[in-house]
Amino acid sequence: MSTLTTSAGAPVPDDNNSISVGPRGPLTFDNHYLFEKLAHFNRERIPERVVHARGTGAYGTFTLTKSLSDRTIASFLQQIGDKTEVFVRFSTVGGGQDSSDFARDPRGFAIKFYTREGNFDLVGNNTPVFFLNDPIKFPDFIHSQKKDPQTNLPNPANAYEFWANHPQSLHQMTILMSDRGIPASYRHMHGFSSHTLSFWNDKGERVWVKWHIKSNQGIKTVTADEAAKLPTHGTQQDLVEAIARGEFPSWTVKVQIMTEAEARTYKINPFDLTKVWPHSDYPLIEIGQLELNRNVDSYFAETEQSAFAPSNLVPGIGASPDKMLQARLLAYQDAHRYRVGVNANQLPVNAARCPVHHYQRDGAMAAGCPVTGHGASANSLHQIPNFYPNDRAGVSPAPAARYAQPALPVLEDAWIGYHDQSDEDYYSQPGALFRLMDAEQKQQLFNNIAAGLSQANASIQERILAQFHRADPAYAAGVKAALEAIAKA
Repeated sequence: MSTLTTSAGAPVPDDNNSISVGPRGPLTFDNHYLFEKLAHFNRERIPERVVHARGTGAYGTFTLTKSLSDRTIASFLQQIGDKTEVFVRFSTVGGGQDSSDFARDPRGFAIKFYTREGNFDLVGNNTPVFFLNDPIKFPDFIHSQKKDPQTNLPNPANAYEFWANHPQSLHQMTILMSDRGIPASYRHMHGFSSHTLSFWNDKGERVWVKWHIKSNQGIKTVTADEAAKLPTHGTQQDLVEAIARGEFPSWTVKVQIMTEAEARTYKINPFDLTKVWPHSDYPLIEIGQLELNRNVDSYFAETEQSAFAPSNLVPGIGASPDKMLQARLLAYQDAHRYRVGVNANQLPVNAARCPVHHYQRDGAMAAGCPVTGHGASANSLHQIPNFYPNDRAGVSPAPAARYAQPALPVLEDAWIGYHDQSDEDYYSQPGALFRLMDAEQKQQLFNNIAAGLSQANASIQERILAQFHRADPAYAAGVKAALEAIAKA
């Protein structure tokens, strides 16, 4: 049996009783072990994620089934059969740690690929689009989805008030309120990059890419009535127990590819996060299999402190002019520095599996030489400095020009300024999605929308119904009938 110790390694003689002046007397100031326990307990929690707070994660592998060597120099996309370790975190989006796994909410689907040339984070959702195409509205949108600041209670009227003023949200809102709005489990939902990313090859040729991760278990969802009867931790328990019994979930990974030339003239903005690329124009190309096969050992150390960021890119994979993506290149890493610490990438779940060499130093929880590759000891004449450039070539890390990606093209004769996107077509794709639904799916959509919209005022209802009408008159008529049925009840 091992001996209980303090955090500094000293043996602990008694962990049941504090030191006191007799059995009924006060405690004494030499209760240093008691103080250690209480002080640590006071600091056991880190700030909750503002979004994606409630989630669960697991490890697995990505196996390449189609070489993309003609499209990208990304090391893990070259040889058929190559396996790359991954960590995947699923989550709800709007609710906090106290919310339900079965909330009507998008689901985060974030994949960290531990490649030979650094970590690539594919930070996506279970939907191919999002509510916004301009990041300046993101804080406002999330505020509208959170609990009311006065009552601290959910307030659907706030959400619909935001949507009534932002038609760009109509496509994602239609998906959210449809029969796919509440996944039955994390194993039974698809994932998407949603954002447009890029590949570039050794010739300096770039293509634009969207990622699709298709569940091999199929899609399963629950209705709002069914969700209300399920345990709040249900999807987390489902994933953990499935992996524990050897029933490893898997997904088929596919991509859509668009050339730079096609993007210049395509009928929709290919970098608008509220729109999809029709499969008829850009078919899905299967490239691999994703499998989850190992649960975490510590939820806090691994799942809670995992830090995904779309700025974690590797040679051969780049960003795009997607405005939402551009903002997230800053915002995600900034959130992790605040929430976990400036050295969050040194934690095992976030650390690269390849050698890491840089000139970043110090800060809270700095791990030092084993992670950052500082190299020689302080007594060495060849100690690596904390600045670049320096005179120690061959010993200290230096940039490698061969990894420079092609210059990002400007797709128009652009002027810098405020560019209003309110004249964009935000109705055709939601209308097309609505017409794909059968009668039962449409009725679920009507009822789900009416349940929340009925709590909004007449002005909000009128503006939302006008958006539905522009998408499809039957869409508006169905929601209006559902509202009237609630009013009569």
